[in-house]
Amino acid sequence: MKIIVIDGQGGKIGTIIVRQLKQSLPELKIMAIGTNSIATASMLKAGAELGATGENPVVVNCGDADIIIGPLGIVLANSFLGEVTPAMAQAVAQSPAQKILIPVNKCRARVAGVRELSLGEYIQMAIDQVKEIIG
Repeated sequence: MKIIVIDGQGGKIGTIIVRQLKQSLPELKIMAIGTNSIATASMLKAGAELGATGENPVVVNCGDADIIIGPLGIVLANSFLGEVTPAMAQAVAQSPAQKILIPVNKCRARVAGVRELSLGEYIQMAIDQVKEIIG
């Protein structure tokens, strides 16, 4: 199973996701893709087995991913202060993978019907969804 965690800026959300996935499901092989090298390095330090940075790794790897996890902004062109390129957002959106998106109000996007929860609660929900998908 190919699981990709995508994050940008400082990689805080992706780092927490990788760490919690590795604690809950240590057998998983996780690929970390950062929109910048700081985010990638942070997710690798948290336990991801593979890491890459930038637009091309997102475009190449989303095509055959099984699960993609990250903040809502990974499907919004020019989010993360412009770090998510239109090609990146399109690659994630068009991927056949199950997408688990963490709603973060900093993305300038709100999802109607989503409750205001802490980041930790959203990440735990994402981890639970991965467990459910894996079976």
